[in-house]
Amino acid sequence: MTDAQETAAETTLHTTGGAPSDDEVPAAGLPIPLLEPREGIPPVVADEDALAEVIAAFAAGTGPVAVDAERASGYRYGQRAYLVQLRREGAGTALVDPVGCPDLSALGDALADTEWILHAATQDLPCLREIGMVPARIFDTELAGRLGGFPRVGLGAMVESVLGYALEKGHSAVDWSTRPLPEPWLRYAALDVELLVDLRDALEKELDRQGKLDWAHQEFDAIASAPPPPPRRDPWRRTSGMHKVRRRRQMAVVREMWTVRDRVAQRRDVSPGKVLGDAAIVEAALALPANVHALTALPGFGHRMGRRQLEQWQAAVDRAKALPDSELPQPGQPLNGPPPPRSWADKDPAAAARLSAARAAVSALAEQLNMPQENLITPDTVRRVCWEPPATVTLTSVADVLESLGARPWQRELVAPLLAAALTARPA
Repeated sequence: MTDAQETAAETTLHTTGGAPSDDEVPAAGLPIPLLEPREGIPPVVADEDALAEVIAAFAAGTGPVAVDAERASGYRYGQRAYLVQLRREGAGTALVDPVGCPDLSALGDALADTEWILHAATQDLPCLREIGMVPARIFDTELAGRLGGFPRVGLGAMVESVLGYALEKGHSAVDWSTRPLPEPWLRYAALDVELLVDLRDALEKELDRQGKLDWAHQEFDAIASAPPPPPRRDPWRRTSGMHKVRRRRQMAVVREMWTVRDRVAQRRDVSPGKVLGDAAIVEAALALPANVHALTALPGFGHRMGRRQLEQWQAAVDRAKALPDSELPQPGQPLNGPPPPRSWADKDPAAAARLSAARAAVSALAEQLNMPQENLITPDTVRRVCWEPPATVTLTSVADVLESLGARPWQRELVAPLLAAALTARPA
């Protein structure tokens, strides 16, 4: 950062305490490049003594705490955190290594009564929960951007449009399990929480101006209080290219190979895709190779794969081929809810008409409120209400169904009248 840029940044951050006004944004509307944390790059906290100092400093800080986490998606098995970044007034910025300090529950406890600011909270909360950091209150700057009608809600785009600063985002997809972490990565990580408090304050003012602040707080509370999701049923069915696999025997091959791959990936602590690609699994399922020689001829099982690995995958194919018909997977997943909307016109024309009317009404209101439809009410909720409406359609009965499906009070107040009207409308 040049002297002029640093002076401008310091003036904006420390005199306004939030988003810069029009006369503080650089000439021609160009954002100020944010190249260095205000206090420099902090040392990585990787032992208990250093962690104790951070806990004390952040417990003594004031105001909300900005929190971010970096994972190694695509490199390591699972979604564990490999770096946690925090920033709070009076404490500065901390970079904590969960590999060296795997239990951060004491840090989480020290911040238990503090509002946590996260960007896209649902992405980071699961890995933070694994290391003992569970917030009671949050402010999600990405969700705030969606409710506020911002066209782009990535952190870089939000910081630029709201605060007038340009964040360098080139290290978002690197392997954060690397040790030691390179200095440019640490700089990037520290800058991710540098302006979160400022962004939060500016978005709070904007949501209040739009009359949406209470809606946002309801959404944040729902995220913070949501229980961990249950394990996904039949995760092998999400194999990319699965739509090509039609026969039950072929599905069994996908299931068996997916299970072996997941076990190997977990043991080696690598991303499953680095063990064997989805496309290779699907090719083997479609071909049902008779032996290793036939398997080797398929895409994804070339000469670079060792004999032992090839035998492992062929054994998985052979096990699936040997299964009795009674143990083969059934096509499709058991439906938990209404069928796909494309089939409604044939299955239940009245329900299809209700859904069409409801979708149009929700779309119009979302456009009027300047927010994405899915944030006004989830499409799945609309489908469920339209497929199986209450026996007696009233504003209260529709609102009760919405509540049972997890809709927040603000959503019920806005959407229940629309759905009640759609459910009782006469077909044209």
